[in-house]
Amino acid sequence: MTMTRMNRVWRRVLPVLLGLVVTGPALASTLNQNVSWTIDRAGTTAKYRVVAYGDSIYAGYNGSTTSAAKYSAPTVDAEYLSALWNADIESVRRTKSGAVASDVYANKIVAERSYMQATNTRVVTFEMCGNDGLQARTAFKDQTGTCNYGVMDTALANCKTNVAKAMDYINANAYAGVKLKVISNVYYPGYAADNVQSSCKDATTGATVNLRDKFLPYLAKMNYWMCEYARLKGFKCADNFAEYMGADYDSNGDGLVDADGLRYQSGETELNYVTRLTSTLKSTLRDANTKMLSASSSYDYIQSDDVHPTYNGGTVTAGLFGGTTGTGAARYISFTSGKNPIWNQLGHERMGWRISTYNPATP
Repeated sequence: MTMTRMNRVWRRVLPVLLGLVVTGPALASTLNQNVSWTIDRAGTTAKYRVVAYGDSIYAGYNGSTTSAAKYSAPTVDAEYLSALWNADIESVRRTKSGAVASDVYANKIVAERSYMQATNTRVVTFEMCGNDGLQARTAFKDQTGTCNYGVMDTALANCKTNVAKAMDYINANAYAGVKLKVISNVYYPGYAADNVQSSCKDATTGATVNLRDKFLPYLAKMNYWMCEYARLKGFKCADNFAEYMGADYDSNGDGLVDADGLRYQSGETELNYVTRLTSTLKSTLRDANTKMLSASSSYDYIQSDDVHPTYNGGTVTAGLFGGTTGTGAARYISFTSGKNPIWNQLGHERMGWRISTYNPATP
């Protein structure tokens, strides 16, 4: 590499490196991972856009600071759209791994609104709040002495505030021709690992608390408000919690496939939703590392970090060395009953399929 070229590379990389080492929780753990990938369908000329804002989930984070999954959930959806509309579909992912909800809102949705304002945009989707929950969980796990539940109260409040703001902003700023707006809610990474007692003690009982029992109601409330705000503000809600945490068969004999039983019901109260997930149907919840398709078969929806979804289709550059802008043929060109052959085998495939169930018939 020539000295001139090396200098150009360092001018690109150094600001990002500095952002990663600056002290403070927000700057120390965030990484922009932006990708634009076009599904090029043979014999077509029309081209439409899916814009996705979010954190490491939509980024397709795979543990690397320089690459990400090519087919994270929004690009999986783009493949479905390409077949449905017989068109080329550009999947634009404007994401920031490690970002809390306020960061996604301010520095992605607002600061990068131009991507959803393009006249070929037809779908806008976003996800957030996962890092608010993860950071609150870490802070709570580190507590000793008397438990302080305030960190989880704050995470819930911040999630609700920024989800509502994000929807309002997208409604006011997205291209008028957008046909679909979708929020993806959050699954529970580490559900099995959290089935342990805390190091701190409850102020009332003087006893330690089960981490999973304490975290689950907070996550359920986050997800409720994502789906409820979606109902109130003209969005659809892709219920990833239900898709990841519930089996694809009826394990408890209540007449419902477990995933369907866990799903948010339009217009239900917060109390009803939280009670279903934390009490009535809690016995049907399963760690997404073992997503049960039947009583005897399962797939792993979570990578080895016990946080991020598994994926298919290789990687692209995303992170310290910039982001990929590329084009490629679809992996699959037709879909039986609206599902590709691996729709239920990997985390990102399942999430992308769930988004696709809301796709309009025409652009």
